[in-house]
Amino acid sequence: MSASRRPDRRVPDISAWLNHAFSTAPADRPAAEDAISRLYALLGEPPPRFTWVPSPNAGLPQLPPSQALSTMPLEARLANRTAALRRQRDTQPEAQQTIRDGVAGLIRAAIPQSLGLHWYGQQDAYWVTPGSGDPELELWATLVRSCGWWWPRDGVCVVAERPLALRLDDERRLHGTTGPAVVYPDGWAVHVWHGTRVPSWVIEDPTADRINREFNVEVRRCAVEHLGWSAYLEQAGLRILSRAPDPGNPGCELQLYDLPAQKWHAPSRLLLAVNGSVERDGTRRRYGLRVPAGFDHPLDAAGWSYGLTGAQYAGLQRRT
Repeated sequence: MSASRRPDRRVPDISAWLNHAFSTAPADRPAAEDAISRLYALLGEPPPRFTWVPSPNAGLPQLPPSQALSTMPLEARLANRTAALRRQRDTQPEAQQTIRDGVAGLIRAAIPQSLGLHWYGQQDAYWVTPGSGDPELELWATLVRSCGWWWPRDGVCVVAERPLALRLDDERRLHGTTGPAVVYPDGWAVHVWHGTRVPSWVIEDPTADRINREFNVEVRRCAVEHLGWSAYLEQAGLRILSRAPDPGNPGCELQLYDLPAQKWHAPSRLLLAVNGSVERDGTRRRYGLRVPAGFDHPLDAAGWSYGLTGAQYAGLQRRT
């Protein structure tokens, strides 16, 4: 193995490099087009015709028809070359989870169509780091610095602009409290609550009625967190059945509410509790659990959620 192709095991400065993945600056089109043209040249291809689009969602209609399966299209050849390049790198799990899964993955999930082979531009920062001395890797680093998602095809390359807004919470997860977490120049947007993709109503107009009609448990959880438990209980008009001190969480209370009959759900009740673990801001999150309608006492309901009887739960010293 030559020195130029020896695996690069250096740990990059992820904290600084992550900023490119979250950039909302306009794309540097000349830099991006030059880097992509050089990648085409490595495959023995002339520079493509560039088509710029305002969002990843707008990129798909601009792609040329797929080639016959008997051919090896340019994007497949580039993917093979990129795979070999990536095998020389050590991808940091934190960067992969934060950028590939937590940002690019949520944006991709909001696009209903199949995307085909594509690359993330700025959000390829989870595996691309500069300063390696490898000229080919530096081309990828230029793309991280200069553009959004892109689709290389024979003779044409579709490239997306970077977003106008990309909002994060304190843990660098996508999160928007009053509007979309990601907004592109054409208005296409993705709504996210602390890293969970949600319908727009969860962020812009959460109500108890919408929450009660929502089938997805994660969407319901996010909507209630945004609305607030006090507001949800008041809007929903839920009747409290019983309450008791939480023996597994001293100083906190368990509350059991009756739930009205709901489509798609077996008869159930709502157990409202306080998380035993402290959040980063020093608070403890309230959360609700659906429990079978047969429970009349919150200790029995809390024990059921742990696979215990109410008496066994009452003997806990502290839960987390």
